Amino acid sequence: QVQLVESGGGLVQPGGSLRLSCAASGRIFLIYGMGWYRQAPGKQRELLAVITSGGRTNYSDSVKGRFTISRDNGKNTVYLQMNSLKPEDTAVYYCNADVRVVGGMKREDYWGQGTQVTVSS
Repeated sequence: QVQLVESGGGLVQPGGSLRLSCAASGRIFLIYGMGWYRQAPGKQRELLAVITSGGRTNYSDSVKGRFTISRDNGKNTVYLQMNSLKPEDTAVYYCNADVRVVGGMKREDYWGQGTQVTVSS
């Protein structure tokens, strides 16, 4: 069993910054890719950024240049630094991880519960 817990969300003014964290725990042998998604009210879930175990990253156009994804493999944690936040960034943010569990042979996808980010004056 693997659990992902997001933290760091909250209320921030436009132009402000926020740093999200997602810590994975459980019977983890290895985490391959990790990513951040978001889902705004009435909208579909959107992929924002991904990072491989080797540190390669990719971003959606909507956040490129403003958001930075990083990870600490020793802590099984992925981060999302969000700068120049806009009201349209308001959403529930979810982390995702591609995990091989201890004693397992297959890679499995895991999701966190989500953390609310609200950008408003």
